[in-house]
Amino acid sequence: MRPISLAVRLLAAIVAGIAALPAQETMQTLPADNPFARPSPLLYATPPFDRIRDEHWLPTFTEGMRLHLAEVKAIAGNPEAPTFANTIEALEQAGALLTRVSKVFFNLTESNTNPTIQKIQAELAPKLAAHQDTIWLDARLFARVEAVFAARATLPAGEAKRLVERYHTAFVRNGARLDPKAQDRLRGINEQLSSLTTKFQENLLADTKALAVVVDTEKELAGFDTAAVIAACDAAKAAGQTGKFLIGLQLPTSQGVLASLADRATRQRVFAASMDRCNRGNEFDNKALVLKIAALRAERAGLLGFATHADYVLQDQMAGSAAAVAKMLASMTPQIVAKARGEAAELQAWLDANRPGTKLAAWDWAWVAEQVRKERYDFDENAVRQYFEMEHVLGGLFLMAKTLYGVELRERKDLPVYHPDVRVFEVFGADGKAIGLFYGDWFARTGKRGGAWMDNFVDQSILLGQQPVVVNVMNIQKIAAPGVTVLSFDEVTTLFHEFGHGVHGLFSTVRYPLLSGTSVPRDFVEFPSQFHEDFAFDPAVLERTAIHWKNGNKMPAELVAKVRAARTFGQGFASLEYIAAALLDMAWHSLPAGTQVDDVGKFEREALEKAGVAWDLVPPRYRSTYFAHVWPGGYSAGYYAYLWSEALAADAFAGCMENGGMTAQNGARFRELVLSRGMTQEPMAMFAAFRGRDLDTTALLKRRGLK
Repeated sequence: MRPISLAVRLLAAIVAGIAALPAQETMQTLPADNPFARPSPLLYATPPFDRIRDEHWLPTFTEGMRLHLAEVKAIAGNPEAPTFANTIEALEQAGALLTRVSKVFFNLTESNTNPTIQKIQAELAPKLAAHQDTIWLDARLFARVEAVFAARATLPAGEAKRLVERYHTAFVRNGARLDPKAQDRLRGINEQLSSLTTKFQENLLADTKALAVVVDTEKELAGFDTAAVIAACDAAKAAGQTGKFLIGLQLPTSQGVLASLADRATRQRVFAASMDRCNRGNEFDNKALVLKIAALRAERAGLLGFATHADYVLQDQMAGSAAAVAKMLASMTPQIVAKARGEAAELQAWLDANRPGTKLAAWDWAWVAEQVRKERYDFDENAVRQYFEMEHVLGGLFLMAKTLYGVELRERKDLPVYHPDVRVFEVFGADGKAIGLFYGDWFARTGKRGGAWMDNFVDQSILLGQQPVVVNVMNIQKIAAPGVTVLSFDEVTTLFHEFGHGVHGLFSTVRYPLLSGTSVPRDFVEFPSQFHEDFAFDPAVLERTAIHWKNGNKMPAELVAKVRAARTFGQGFASLEYIAAALLDMAWHSLPAGTQVDDVGKFEREALEKAGVAWDLVPPRYRSTYFAHVWPGGYSAGYYAYLWSEALAADAFAGCMENGGMTAQNGARFRELVLSRGMTQEPMAMFAAFRGRDLDTTALLKRRGLK
């Protein structure tokens, strides 16, 4: 899921409406050929990517902010008594132009950026932060919101009442009740943070590209299959290193290629490059940014009446408090550490028997684990990959969608896209009615940040008459020749994961944009996505996905059983690297205002040691200088959310399997009780309605092999 802060999510919802000002006013200041000047005439108002140029961004944002503030000023100055319609609904209907350009621009800054876009983003960041504060800190506007909030008992139970409550919460949490002096300081902090986090993102993208590992010979890629070698050759050629091989870096510390690389020196180079990102004292170093962002967030939390940034964030999440998160993480840490240490002993034993004198190092872990897994389960990950060709995997994904939800995805090649690799599908329900559009941007390339995420180009809203247009983004290595792209099983499950976010957006049936789709707490938003991961193992799905790309043979039943059995293998490592990152996130964001931290590396080491997870063999999934989720992203004091949501997902899937598995009945219930509701109900109430009871974490422990 693309990380977005609550404030940004709420601002996006505020500007997700139809402009109250007449269209001709927009046309007076934007040329007629500006693709954002009017709503897109394309299907579902999907963006006209073929007409969008970099020169459109700045003038459109400038005009969009001007018009939006004019609309907000009109709402705040309305002489009529404040009502739900003339205040809250009016805010939901303001700012169409700003929404149109923001939805496209901020997707492209992550999926298809370039130096011009990066420069524009840096210029826009403080202006948009100031624009946001102008709305949140407008005393007249807040007075109207507060008046409607005070009278909310007169509203019928349901979306309208919940919308008022969410708006009131947003204004208060963004400083509406602060005195003028504190508000001025808050504006300054927000403006600084917007620039600092943008710079962090730019540095990470640049240093990740700069640290890609180039090798001279194919011998150094021993262990790679033919497709991976071709991909490395193509990547080197694209980088101007013809005749060599390039290994690009992905977002986490542990790089997926480490499991395949037999050459220990190459593994060490890749691992060292990953760990060094934005931590080398060069122009891309993020250490000073980390210190400044953490300090400013702590100061802002103090201004708003909270002891720490973590307390501020978690008050509005399912967890409720930093103490609840700490308790959850601490309850699992001993079991996770013990399992990881047991795995390390097993890996060292393999080395002692097969590579005498070699001491297990962090860059060896994934490769040795793969050798042990081959022996224990008698299969090779590279051999497994040959059964998961991209088109077959998509066929299985769409089969799941049809079986569970009765929907059909039909590819549209007549709609413009922002990159030739992007594909568009129109989504139809079982009744034949159109639901929305689904964009798939699955392949890695220069100009795309690492990782995988989902976002919307158009939010679903009954009020605005909008159907959803969603996008899934991944970083699968595309093979240029022979033109067949195969996926690891981890990539297969990630594809299903992101599609889970996609249907969360597509199946929304909410009236108000602020409450629609994935506009839910961070520790709930990953629940639907992780729930869908498990369907990648469904026999009917595997029948469609697991077909050898070369000979057309289906994956043998015994190999399927081995893949399934191997799922919990290595979960000690995976759980420890994750929980270490979650604990590191909480450590940074549990600092009270005024705390002096001078050394990022020292702080990181001491925080991990205090939590009992400091171990060179298993570094955190993200170190501080490249922890994109929590610095430029929206997961500050929220990285724990994946584990919290996984507990919901594992328990919900267990319930699904108790009632027949991948059936239309289960799909209809999940769609009705969870996916369609957005934030119109409390998240735990939605979970309990589907599961029929409160959460039980037993399924999570089994899923991770901890029980």
